[in-house]
Amino acid sequence: MPTTDLLTIGAFARRSGLTSSALRFYADSGLVRPIRVDEESGYRYYSPGQVADALLIRRLREIGLPLERVSAVLDAEPGEAARIIDDHVAGLAAQAQQARDTAATVKAALGSTVSSPSVLVTGPVFTAAVEQVLTATTPELPVLNGVHLEVSAEAIVLTATDRYRLATRTLVPAEPSSAPWTATVDADELRLAMPWTRRQHELRLSVRPDGIEFRADTTRTCRTLADEFPDYRLMLASLPEVRTRAVISRNALVAGLERHYSPQIRLDLSAGAIVVGTESIPAVVTGPPISLSFAVSTLHPAISTAVGPDVMLDVAAPDLPVVVRSADNGDLTTLAMPVKGTAE
Repeated sequence: MPTTDLLTIGAFARRSGLTSSALRFYADSGLVRPIRVDEESGYRYYSPGQVADALLIRRLREIGLPLERVSAVLDAEPGEAARIIDDHVAGLAAQAQQARDTAATVKAALGSTVSSPSVLVTGPVFTAAVEQVLTATTPELPVLNGVHLEVSAEAIVLTATDRYRLATRTLVPAEPSSAPWTATVDADELRLAMPWTRRQHELRLSVRPDGIEFRADTTRTCRTLADEFPDYRLMLASLPEVRTRAVISRNALVAGLERHYSPQIRLDLSAGAIVVGTESIPAVVTGPPISLSFAVSTLHPAISTAVGPDVMLDVAAPDLPVVVRSADNGDLTTLAMPVKGTAE
């Protein structure tokens, strides 16, 4: 098919309602691969016929279906696909009923118009995204004690780094901005604003000369930092080629980390599993086996703040940052630095 008949990744993202980063995640997961990748520029092209699959994937991820089951739905006959979806929804319903029952028990025990560029977001979703990257801020350097916002028509990108960790989260806005804009928001003021933003169904974010305004029924303002935010994209682009990749259940990996009581932990990645300490957790692993050691205080937040039911670990070498990727209503990428030595 001629390139002129294909869609760029940006055009394909707009048609499918996914971000470009999420599309790269799903391509690396083997779900929606580009029809063509330009060898010189690396540009990815998709066919219009792939839009239906991308829309289906987006909807399946909206109900929290794990990647392996999404793949099974795409490959299955209609009847089998419906059964997979029904089983998943039944599990969600059971969890919701259990939550309602527990809540009832607990309650019984207790006794009972903008001129500046702006973008519309959902309050709870935006708040969760901010909290996912706030753990990578640090007050040690003023320019790094902030969350960098990049707003475009396609997405909102939130990024933070403390030099040892980096977290970048992408959201699809409820209503796109009329013009692109960037700002670095003070992390301490954001933390104070989060209980309020979480309670707002819709929030309009507007950039001002000295801050970001959050508008709902009332307004709040957080100051912005004047210093230039580091070029984190250059850092991501400088990472070497991935040698080993693993896709694993986020909850299973978090649980494995939380059952480990020493400050350092070893991960062994090999075909079919990741061994966390001495516990083997099923995983889809491609590439050569590799072992890494982490401070639990570094790895746990990188995994526990992931979005969606599973995470992807991209490993280049045992002494280089591991890229932790996830996608669901946007995507989250976190760099976690291994430590030297081994752990029991």
